[in-house]
Amino acid sequence: MKNQTISYFLLLEFSQNRHMQLLHFFFFFVLYLATVTTNFIIISAVFLDHRLHNPMYFFLMNLALQDMGIVSVIVPKSMINSLMGTRHISYVGCIVQIFLFLSFEASDFFLLTVMAYDRYVAICHPLHYQMVMNWKNCAEIIILVWVAGLLCGMLHTTGTFTILFCSNVVNQFFCEIPQLLKLSCSRFNCLEVGVLVASVVVGLGCFIFVIVSYATIFKAVLRIPSEQGRKKALSTCIPHLIVVSMLLITGWFAYMRPPSNTPSYFDFGLTVLYSLLPPLFNPIIYSMRNKNIKFVLSKLWRFEKFF
Repeated sequence: MKNQTISYFLLLEFSQNRHMQLLHFFFFFVLYLATVTTNFIIISAVFLDHRLHNPMYFFLMNLALQDMGIVSVIVPKSMINSLMGTRHISYVGCIVQIFLFLSFEASDFFLLTVMAYDRYVAICHPLHYQMVMNWKNCAEIIILVWVAGLLCGMLHTTGTFTILFCSNVVNQFFCEIPQLLKLSCSRFNCLEVGVLVASVVVGLGCFIFVIVSYATIFKAVLRIPSEQGRKKALSTCIPHLIVVSMLLITGWFAYMRPPSNTPSYFDFGLTVLYSLLPPLFNPIIYSMRNKNIKFVLSKLWRFEKFF
């Protein structure tokens, strides 16, 4: 079966038992609802409270938008399939899913790199912060992040779908590039390998930039004379470090391990780990460590209770 004759793909079927299908639907529904709700709360808090109208929270709001996009691209289709007792996704639907998922994921990673730079300027060069991170520069940075993410998604999608497919059975709950490449008739795709190498180089550069930024930040924090000042500086850095570490570690385990030839709950678990858990926990991590966000959220909660 070649590329030209494939009109749809078959995604991972968790079980043929109807009760297990409904259990999978309920699990993904709760996960999706929790992720969308927590990220929407962060967006609302930043949008509604003027005290959060600064670059750090502006970037955080965009991160929440990207996280909502990630789960919205892959989870609803899997939920519908479980509810309807089917495995199908159209060929065009698979292309769109990969393009949007990778665009949001890449934008997420680029934005986390930008947020490391924002913390570096705020802590190491506080007197220049307003000049460097003004609203014009922040808007240009965000546009660049989104465009770079879309470009990354477009290149990977083009590289993946230039191959000839000898099967349409995808052993994952969404169209994932490693699983699709495994279906290739040629087993080797020069274009996708080139895009992958370029992505690794860019990703490694971003990772090194984050490490160097935080090494400089921690040196500057240690020179702060007051303990309260050091705690305040670290309170804005630790959540970001946790989020970056979680994204990199889960993505490393998921993509560095060769995909299996048969459906595997271990592969499924790793995919859930890197694709669904970071978008869920990112707003929670930032809320737990940030006094301003916690204060705004408590105000919103009291306002809702009043009505």
